[in-house]
Amino acid sequence: MTPPAITGTGVFTPPQVITNDELVMAFNAYADLFNAQNATAIDAGDVEAKAHSSTDFIISASGIHQRHVMDKSGILDPEIMHPTFAPRADDMPSMMAEMALSACRDALKQAGRRADEVDLIICAASNHERAYPAIAVEIQELLGAGGFAFDMNVACSSATFGIQAAADMVRAGSARCAIVVSPEICSAHLEWRDRDCHFIFGDVCTAVVVEPSEAAKGAKFDILSTRCATQFSNNIRNNNGYLRRSRGQMEDRRDMQFMQEGRKVFKEVLPMVSDHIHDHLEDERITADALKRLWLHQANKSMNDFIGRKVLGRAPSAEEQPNILQDYANTSSAGSIIAFSKYSDDMGAGDIGLICSFGAGYSVGSVILRREV
Repeated sequence: MTPPAITGTGVFTPPQVITNDELVMAFNAYADLFNAQNATAIDAGDVEAKAHSSTDFIISASGIHQRHVMDKSGILDPEIMHPTFAPRADDMPSMMAEMALSACRDALKQAGRRADEVDLIICAASNHERAYPAIAVEIQELLGAGGFAFDMNVACSSATFGIQAAADMVRAGSARCAIVVSPEICSAHLEWRDRDCHFIFGDVCTAVVVEPSEAAKGAKFDILSTRCATQFSNNIRNNNGYLRRSRGQMEDRRDMQFMQEGRKVFKEVLPMVSDHIHDHLEDERITADALKRLWLHQANKSMNDFIGRKVLGRAPSAEEQPNILQDYANTSSAGSIIAFSKYSDDMGAGDIGLICSFGAGYSVGSVILRREV
């Protein structure tokens, strides 16, 4: 079998930024508006008043300082509180495909590949803006790639699961040059009116080129091993779907956006992820001391710090475990790939690192890489 490697990465970052101060100002204005509109019901005890948010609360709870989004105007309007996008005709590129093109082209440039050399595209993301045709097939057409393409969704672990699928296909010879692309418009599935989570997500798109190691035209990261695992849980959930109309649920419903039981997720996911990484490294006979870098899912700084300590047996340095969530927030499946893309060029030949994502499902995926130049 042909050993695979990552030979290029690309990141599309939306130009619009929402700072914590901007977000708090908008949320608190919404809360005041809601409380005024529902004053009678609140006084009667029938409706719970909305509490204010604060920048200190957001940073303490998550470590997030800002987020990039595709549209900030609607999110910051107290009477809207969600992004607003103009409808697109069917003959226009979709938003996800448009984001993907930028990231894919950057990844191909780094890999020294042309678009017509690509024979597999996997669009791996936590949400897709339509059911069909597949976003990946649209990206294939717009990019000028060949072969085949498909969408996949494993929530925040989509990218690592996609890398495993692409690596397996390269090993088997069914693909020679694959792109795993993750256009994440997380702002559209976040409930910006919920104080407990209104700060969590941002938008971005990442792309990774996977091809045979022997075909690499420059520096590369050999994929030594991949591992994925899932375990069902309702603690992170979004009930939106194509049966919504048939179920008579077209009204504004809280469960049609991102929901989570944060404390349960923290308690249950952290041991699952820590054990997963430990077992993966042990089975590959890689010690913690040999691990140069951890590129973790960018959901919460406290979660990452906990995992880093469990894996390394001590507190990781900022170099060993780089975080980008302070600037990007949680970008679902793209977060660990942003960290990898931005904090990998300094690694030397033979250095070993691990990408790990985790989230809804529950799901966890890990990719062990070795730098080769």
